[in-house]
Amino acid sequence: MFTPELQDRPIFYTIRDSQQMVWVLSGDVLIAAPSSNNVQPVTVTLIACRDTELHDEEKGNLVFLGIKGKDLSFCCAEVEGQPTLQLKEVSIMELYRENKARTPFLFFHSLEGSTSAFQSASHPGWFIATSSTAKQPVTLTRERGLANTNFYLGREN
Repeated sequence: MFTPELQDRPIFYTIRDSQQMVWVLSGDVLIAAPSSNNVQPVTVTLIACRDTELHDEEKGNLVFLGIKGKDLSFCCAEVEGQPTLQLKEVSIMELYRENKARTPFLFFHSLEGSTSAFQSASHPGWFIATSSTAKQPVTLTRERGLANTNFYLGREN
């Protein structure tokens, strides 16, 4: 049985896609923008889920994702019948400490070669994605070939 080790803080990453787009906070919306000196990318926080009930080794490691320096966590909500990626005002560490994980905040983190993919735990088959068009919101998709669903993670201290 999988038992994640206890962590006192999340791991920090910068994220970019194959087109060198980074994730940027624009108001309360996460967008993908071309990497440049004028762009301030967010640092994503990642921490393993302690609740082993939903664990599925074939899909990847179950994690919570958030934004460093903000009490914002990634969440999959259904809007007009469509799974939608949102940022909710809740601390990633608060989610981590709960005994029973809140499924909308969980993602399966899988390694695919040198890249990472993030699949929604509450909406199987839906992945975090970026458009090939700059300054579009980071979304969810189930059409992996039509959007960027694989990301390069750069670990920060």
